[in-house]
Amino acid sequence: MINLMDLSLPQLEAFVEGLGEKRFRAKQVMRWIHLYGENDFTRMTDIAKSLREKLLETAVIQPPKLIASHESDDGTRKWVLEVGAGNAIETVFIPEDDRGTLCVSSQVGCALACTFCSTGHQGFNRNLTSAEIIGQVWWANRALGRDPKGERIISNIVMMGMGEPLANFENVDTALDIMLDDYGYGLSRRRVTVSTSGIVPAMDRLRDRHPVALAVSLHAPNDALRDVIVPINKKYPLIALLGACRRYLEKAPRDFVTFEYVMLEGVNDQLAHARQLLDLVEGTPCKFNLIPFNPFPGSEYRRSPQSAIHQFRSVLMEAGYVVTVRKTRGDDIDAACGQLAGQVKDKSRRAARMAMHSLERSEL
Repeated sequence: MINLMDLSLPQLEAFVEGLGEKRFRAKQVMRWIHLYGENDFTRMTDIAKSLREKLLETAVIQPPKLIASHESDDGTRKWVLEVGAGNAIETVFIPEDDRGTLCVSSQVGCALACTFCSTGHQGFNRNLTSAEIIGQVWWANRALGRDPKGERIISNIVMMGMGEPLANFENVDTALDIMLDDYGYGLSRRRVTVSTSGIVPAMDRLRDRHPVALAVSLHAPNDALRDVIVPINKKYPLIALLGACRRYLEKAPRDFVTFEYVMLEGVNDQLAHARQLLDLVEGTPCKFNLIPFNPFPGSEYRRSPQSAIHQFRSVLMEAGYVVTVRKTRGDDIDAACGQLAGQVKDKSRRAARMAMHSLERSEL
């Protein structure tokens, strides 16, 4: 049985044709799945009975299983979804006055081991399938419904949840296809953002396949520091990363890259770091999103004081850059940036190694 949630429209058209049906039937089926949130073929009333019978015999519509739903005092929503073998992922909805943003996960855990990130501390199990990625959008749409004008509550999607999206390129690419398709979720490329820690070859592939808005997890202004905070930097150092950003802008829907920068007290938040950052990004159209660090159990970092964040921001703004400071949302339900952990059966054994490292440091 094939899971139709794994299929983009061209793939669904090929599947429907293989059943001996007309290609346009695929658009009807896709609309039922993603526009109406339907997973029962018998309720797809405008589809020929013969096709419904074929679909019942050959296919399923199977999103990940909903385990739990939480709502923060500030209106943030978090859903925990089961993805098999004792693993669970998390997806978060953040309501704002002018938009509703869904933060979507791409992996069970993460293999990149960024030291400030709760997901990275959980280790890594596997990539999510396309159905498990788009299934998060499906569940959130079902839960949130539409506003009084009939518009979807979710207006923006950010691939910033658990995992590194570009390390799961093919499945993320298919999910993006569905997000952008008018018969899927009909979002514009400007309203979908992929965040990456800097897998340079995959950034070039994304530019050619689905050049949505790009956010880069930067977090340090020099290679020596970034090697520690974001270890993938050892493979793709800053000169390569900034080059990929400039190439990406040739096809991007926005004329800038967003650089994410988590503020860690005494680590990367000094004025000297801000000035190094200005030198680093010269010639790369960008804006900055400063993220106050969100603590989690086992973390060795502390959040930068508000005064340090404001001074850092001022240096960047005085140089003419747009700088935002991300509001901490949903921290009472562990839904804030960097806190998503889900439930990960770690195959990399990194979680055990990091726990041993923390124990050794505490005994020094």
